[in-house]
Amino acid sequence: MRKILLYLLLAFPLVCMAQILKESERARVVDEILEERFNTLLPSLMDQAGIDMWILISREYNEDPVLRTMLPATWLNARRRTILLFYRDATKGSIDKLAVARYNVGKNIQSAWDKEKEPDQWKRLIQLIEERNPKRIGLNFSKDHNIADGLDKTDYMEFMDALPKKYHSRVISAEQLAVRWIETRTEREMIIYNPLVDITHDIIAEAFSEKVITPGITTTTEVEWWMRQKVTDLGLETWFHPTVDVQRTSEKLVGHLYSFSGRPDDLVIQPGDLLHCDFGITYLRLNTDCQELAYVLKPNEKKAPKFLEDALVDGNRVQDFLTTNMIKGRTGNEILAKALQDAKMVGLRPAIYTHPLGSYGHSAGTTIGMWDAQGGVMKDDGENYPLNYNTVYAIELNTTVHIPEWKRDIRIMLEEAGFYGEDGFRYVNGRQTELLLIPRVKNHIDD
Repeated sequence: MRKILLYLLLAFPLVCMAQILKESERARVVDEILEERFNTLLPSLMDQAGIDMWILISREYNEDPVLRTMLPATWLNARRRTILLFYRDATKGSIDKLAVARYNVGKNIQSAWDKEKEPDQWKRLIQLIEERNPKRIGLNFSKDHNIADGLDKTDYMEFMDALPKKYHSRVISAEQLAVRWIETRTEREMIIYNPLVDITHDIIAEAFSEKVITPGITTTTEVEWWMRQKVTDLGLETWFHPTVDVQRTSEKLVGHLYSFSGRPDDLVIQPGDLLHCDFGITYLRLNTDCQELAYVLKPNEKKAPKFLEDALVDGNRVQDFLTTNMIKGRTGNEILAKALQDAKMVGLRPAIYTHPLGSYGHSAGTTIGMWDAQGGVMKDDGENYPLNYNTVYAIELNTTVHIPEWKRDIRIMLEEAGFYGEDGFRYVNGRQTELLLIPRVKNHIDD
């Protein structure tokens, strides 16, 4: 009899990436989703917001963040001054999608400006307004939501100067409509979101493996750049630079910011280390944001110490307290307060800082705490905005756990994409419930 080591990880890829589309195929999908959002989602959102005309104005390279999400796949920026006008006639069940621009904005938004007939772009916009005589004109200015505050001062002033006085009282902030547009996901987008998160998990699994990490040699900075390069090699983008940090028995727990800013560069990864990463990608105009943990096995270890496994369970418990308190209509501050209270009552030491996720990494919607605002966020951070259906959140949080074996506290930091809909909360593509192991424990067969 002899033992043959099965190097399965050498024979097969460590991860099986979901299929990543070619650029032309991505463009087709993006434009199809846009068409559905314009024709099906937008009318209902305008009705809910009580806005029958929505005007978005941007100049090239200074795009309103909402307008950016409305551009077709072949438009990487606005052109010159791009003005979009949406008019909803609920009695007729119709919606006009017009561009006061020299060109059609893709197939969904038709050009309504012939410069040869009317050289003045603002005058043409006013003609369109007067033809429809809207009751409420929504513009993207907002104190409480940065993504809904994309109208710059110059364009606002020029628009108001051109607008007849009788319409001035009808101009309102479109912040509720803008936020709902950004935060709301369609059924097809959620189908796409699953493989998007799966790709994110796969890259983390590969980064936190012996394929990338050799204990005693590889540094945290090298792993970060490997993740960044992997994204580029796959033809994808990341919306922030990945981070990797270490907790180990010989060091004390430091502040929360350590994991994201101020941690030492090029820290050599050692056996016995608890690794943590923060990583997200952008694909098909959607974003992910994920934090996971890995343990570097010591010689002769085949699993992580039980005290670390138990600590991860505590992190999962905090997740459960948060997600069970995500109830439609509750504000982020209300959800935060109840989740923290429930977790503390069972002896946990939690911190919750969950943010909307979707069209942007730090997107618009319900803010459920910030790392430096565990008593709740202020009004200008979206305090009064309620939780809505068909929205995605980065379930981001941590819990502090005392480890007697290490004579110190550690922080279990987790983050996963979660969807909230009419059936309640679900993780988009699961969550981490077991520590990743470096190296993976290989199987043996007696021969």
